[in-house]
Amino acid sequence: MFLVGFLVCAALLGFALYTEHYWGLIPCPLCIFQRIGFMAMGVFFLLGGLHAPAGRGRWVYGGGALLGALFGIAVACRHLWIQSLPPDQVPSCGPNLGYMFDAFPFAKMLKMVFTGSGECAKIEPILGLPIPVWSLLWFAALTIWTLLAMRKRSR
Repeated sequence: MFLVGFLVCAALLGFALYTEHYWGLIPCPLCIFQRIGFMAMGVFFLLGGLHAPAGRGRWVYGGGALLGALFGIAVACRHLWIQSLPPDQVPSCGPNLGYMFDAFPFAKMLKMVFTGSGECAKIEPILGLPIPVWSLLWFAALTIWTLLAMRKRSR
């Protein structure tokens, strides 16, 4: 089950890269942080799948994947909140994430990212839903999958 979770995360990240490089959808800082959530989940899923732990080991890898999911859910919800703001309340566009990493201490950079910016308020729908809605749905589905993987008894 952990390897299936890893494959789903890898496919989602692959699709994100495809939309960036072939559709020209440049990710905002909150989109990048959602990708980080999927990456964290994918790493724990991969480690859990390769190690194939029994007993408490499943809870260690599953717990790591759940932390990635909770982080991703929080970021996606914040992103959706920014997208729901009226145009006059949307924060102005800020520097890109690479510049913020270089120019500011980590805590200030995080505060700036979660404050949001104009590019985070832009709605890019895929199949009629904004991208953060899709991320939120996938984080929720992977959370359920993780809980099932953690409960599964080894044979």
